[in-house]
This record gives sequence, structure tokens and C-alpha cells, in this order.
Amino acid sequence: MQRIVLLLILMAGAMPAAAQVPGQRHIQMRMVAESDTPAAGSTVALALVSQPDAGWHGYWRNPGAVGTQPRLDWTLPAGGAVGELRYPVPQRLLVEGIMNYVYERPWTLLTQLRVPAGLAKGTALPVRLAIDYLVCTREICVPERATLSADLVVGDGAVTAERRGQFDTWRRALPQPIGSPATYQGGERFRLRVPFPAGVAIGDAYFFPLTEQAVAYEAPQTIARDGDAIIVSTMGTGSPAVVEGVLATGDGRGFAIRATPGVVAEPVQAGAWRAALLAFAGALLGGLLLNVMPCVFPILSLKALSLARSGQSAAHARAEGVAYTAGAVVTCLALGGILLAIRAGGVAAGWAFQLTDPRVVLALFVLTGAIALNLAGLFELPTPQVGTRNGRGGAFATGALAAFVATPCTGPFMGAALGSALVLPWGAAMAVFGGLGLGLALPFLLLGFVPALRRRMPKPGAWMDVFRKALSVPMFLTALALAWILGRQAGVDGMALGLGAMLAAGLGLWWTGRRQAAGRDRAWWPGIAALVLAIGATGIVDRAPPAQAATGIAGAEPFGEARLAALRAEGKPVFAYFTADWCLTCKVNEKAAIDTRAVGDAFAKGGVKVLVGDWTDGDPALGRFIEAHNRAGVPLYLWYAPGSDRPQVLPQVLTPAMLTDLVAG
Repeated sequence: MQRIVLLLILMAGAMPAAAQVPGQRHIQMRMVAESDTPAAGSTVALALVSQPDAGWHGYWRNPGAVGTQPRLDWTLPAGGAVGELRYPVPQRLLVEGIMNYVYERPWTLLTQLRVPAGLAKGTALPVRLAIDYLVCTREICVPERATLSADLVVGDGAVTAERRGQFDTWRRALPQPIGSPATYQGGERFRLRVPFPAGVAIGDAYFFPLTEQAVAYEAPQTIARDGDAIIVSTMGTGSPAVVEGVLATGDGRGFAIRATPGVVAEPVQAGAWRAALLAFAGALLGGLLLNVMPCVFPILSLKALSLARSGQSAAHARAEGVAYTAGAVVTCLALGGILLAIRAGGVAAGWAFQLTDPRVVLALFVLTGAIALNLAGLFELPTPQVGTRNGRGGAFATGALAAFVATPCTGPFMGAALGSALVLPWGAAMAVFGGLGLGLALPFLLLGFVPALRRRMPKPGAWMDVFRKALSVPMFLTALALAWILGRQAGVDGMALGLGAMLAAGLGLWWTGRRQAAGRDRAWWPGIAALVLAIGATGIVDRAPPAQAATGIAGAEPFGEARLAALRAEGKPVFAYFTADWCLTCKVNEKAAIDTRAVGDAFAKGGVKVLVGDWTDGDPALGRFIEAHNRAGVPLYLWYAPGSDRPQVLPQVLTPAMLTDLVAG
């Protein structure tokens, strides 16, 4: 009632000012569709873009103590429907002790238009919106009305790169799901407990309540740490069944909160770096386990051969262990630093971001192919003397290569650790990435410094030549897998370009091998020239249009948040998994567990809907969804039981029984 009285007073005072300039609007609005040609039966995002005049502001969904949210009157094509408006994170405006939740800068509301099914291409889809809203300064308020329109045509749903970039920017301004349940305690003193990693900088955090009769808007809020949680304390005004709102952090991000009643004790301060230490430990263990993952085996075998060769010298073993560790750690730090810098620029990138670029894949294809040819005996790499700088350089390069090729897939412990790293302070996040490299190199570091382990290494002999040639097989298979990934990303033309580059490199290295056998000087000139030419092909490879991901389970659909929400609203059990062509762990899980007859039959019998998110090209929308579940990359497996509020996050190594038990249980 107080809000209504104050609003009427402000509007009454505004009438003379509004009458001075008839027809003038202080907020310019327009409607934009993500695709001007949406497909029949699909959904298309609509944006309501608002630009206030200097000194004026509009209101959030909950305007605070004074104000009102917009009233909308849609005129849609027959059979069409729009979803709920999604608001970006608002701002606070305190005037004479009255708290308002407003936008004093440009802002964009997003919604979804459902296009009727069965319409022929070319059918007109006129969308009209009459919107009534309140616009204010700090002294006056004026009611305004705008009529917005978008003239769409049924088509193929194509989205231009410019339009996709616009919508990705607008979506980044929306609050993201916190991913964990929150609890609040109501009454005269309101306390809200929100799970949030310890050590993550939150700056000038503030809780914007959506639920009315929960908090006093004008009352100050205090934010305190309690381990891996944040406690928001303020004056309460009631105890509703559920409290919803947005927790805004000082860097402009927002997290959607849904809290249920419970007991929230006064916060107990914990060490700010506890979360960072836990994440470091998880990354260390995850890096160690990477040594037994399928995607690491070729590099592991290559290093095993190197250690077998140099096992007779303790000094050499120690030097190689340190150098190999340095290479792995430096590469993980470099990849982590680049990832954090990309994310700081507003791009929703995740771990293994480098393999979403076909140019990087082509370079890796040439590199692994050259290593395989070396192991097969086509040419010889220089063999530096024990303990020399070059010897350590070779071990450093091997460690760097292991880290670069081995880290695309997230294994046990590693996924949660890297997910935490993305929200930790910069220094703590870099420590986590360094821990991953240390864990990857730890077995070889121990071999270098523990004589008992080195004594168990086999003695050099004629068997090593056979062993070396056998090791070329997994390296050739790795190159073959990279060629397939290149074909998926860049199409047949891109794969042909990659094979041509590999052929050029192979011919140059064969020529080098011939010159080495003849004892020629400068034997490496042909090989170096060929490798430079082959790597230069990365400058002309280009990404092909995305292909539809193939799935092994009958009835599987591409993942979409709107489709997921619709299936959950229908009460359907949903298995959603996120994969990428370059993720070997993903492919092993798909072949060994997901795409099996037992799982397919169980899912069909239980009415389970399967959604597949293909992250091969680094889709930012999928990246944001993956990140919301505290993961930095793929694989990610989610099980939504009927009626559940939250998904069950499954382990990153699956078995058929694990999936069939979900249906049975």
C-alpha cells in the first residue's frame, strides 16, 4: 500500500512536466529477433532493447519500494506464444531513504517466441507489443507507452554472426543459476545462506529480492563469509514459502537464487584460501589420474621410452624429471592464463578451448604425425648429451606437449577443481592450473628423484628398437583422431588440407632421414622447411558450418535450455550429456556406456528423454550452462528425475549399469 501511495504522489507531480512535451519518450525501445527467419515449430529469442535518456531510469521486475514493472500486451501469430521476460541484473537507487531497483543505463529484456508448427516457409509472422511502463528521474515520474514490432518470416532458423554476438552479449547480462540450493531464515532478522566458493572475490555484493514481503528494501545489508557460503543479513518483513532473487557481485555478475526456509546460523569466518587449497588438491589428483586416461596414453608411452633410454644416469634422470615437470606446469599455467583472459573479455570459454579452433587441431595433427614418423624410424631426432641444456630442453618440450594434448578432457576430481578455478581470484586460479600440470608430471618427477623406482626400469637393449616402433601405433592413432576432429570442424576440404599438410611434412622428414643416413651436413633443412610449410596451412583452414551431432540412442535430441525446461515441465525423466569430438573420455563413455543396447532399452522403457550438447565448436551458450554446474569443460552428465528441482551430476566415467540404475531407482 505504501508503494502505491508514493507512486501516485510521484506520478501526480509528474503530469505537468509530461504535458510540456507531448509525445516525447524518455526511453527509446526496439524489438529484435535472434533470427528473422525462424523455423516452424521452433523457438526464437526476442530482445526488448531499452535506451534511457540521460538522468532517466526504468524499473526491474521488482521495482523496490516505489515503481512498477512494465505491462505488456502481445499480438502474436495464430498459435504462437511467448515466455516469461528475463531481466538483467539491476542497479540500486536510494532517494530520500526510498530504495528502488532500476536501470539507469541501457538494458535488454529477453524472452522466447514459440513459432507454430506446420507453417510453410515464407509465411509471415508479425509480432507486435504494446508496452506501458514508468520512467523517472530522481524528482519526477512519467508513464509512457511504446509500440514495438518485428516482422518475421518462417524459414530455416539461420542466425547471422552479428546477431548471435548481440544476443550472447545480452544473455551474459542475465543472472546465472547458482547451481546449489540456498536457505533463508525469516522474521524480524532476515538471513540468507547462498553456497559460494570460499576465496572468490564478491566485491560490493547485494541481494535483490524478487519475492515481496521478505525483506525491507531500504534496510542496509551485510555480507559475510561462512566457508563455502555467503550469508546475507538484513531486516525482514515476513516468512514466505520461497524467497527468490538475484545475488549481484561487485564485478556486475548476478546469480539467480531460490531459497527455502531453514535455520541459518550467524556466519563463522573461515580461511579465504580454503577453497583454493581444495581446488589445488583436486587439480593435482586429477592431473595424476590423467596419466591413465585414454587421451594421455600416447604421450605417456613416448615419455616411458625416453626414461628407459636415460635410466642409467641419476643426474640425467633428475634433470629430465625437473624439466619435464616444468614443461607441463608452464603449459598448464599458460593455457589457464589465456583462458582467464578470454573470459575476462566476456567470452564464455571453457577448459580445452584451444581444441575448438581447427587451426590448432591442424597444427596438432601435423605435430603428432611427425612424432609417429620419428618413432617409426623414418628420421632421427638429435640425441643431446646427458645433462646438457639441450637435453633438458627436450624433456621440457615433451612435458609441454603432454600437457597440451592430455588436458582437453576432464577426469575425476579435475572437473570440479577447474570449475572452481574459474570463479577464484586470479592468483588462486593460476595455482589450480599449476597443480594440474604438477599432477600430470608427478610420476616422472618421482622417477627422477627416487632411485628405487629407477632401478625397476628395464635395461636398455635391442628390444628398445621394437618397443619404439610399437609406440608409433598409438601416436598414429592419435593423429588419425585429430584428422577426424579436423574434418568435423572444417569439413572435407579442411580434412583434405590437413592431410596435404601432413603429406608435405612426411616427405620433408623422409628426405631428412635419407640425408641423415648418408651422413650429410645440414640434414634437417628439408624437414624444417616442410614442417614450416605444413604448419603454415593453419592460416588458410576455415571452420565449416556446424554439422548435426550423431547420437547412438534412438530419439536423442540436441540440447537446448528451452527444450529441457519443456520436458521437465511435462514431468519427463531427462538424461542430458555434453560432449565434444576432441574429448576422448567423452567418446569412450559414449561407446562403452551411453550408446549401448542395455541403456537404450532401459531409457526407452522408462520414457527417458536424452538431450545431447555438442561443445566441439565451443558454443558459448553451452559453455555458460556447463559453467553453471561448476564444470570447466566436458564431459558433463546430468540426470533430471521427474519432479526434482536439481539435476544429479553423474561421475565423469560411466558404466551401463550406472545409467540403467537411474531408471530403475
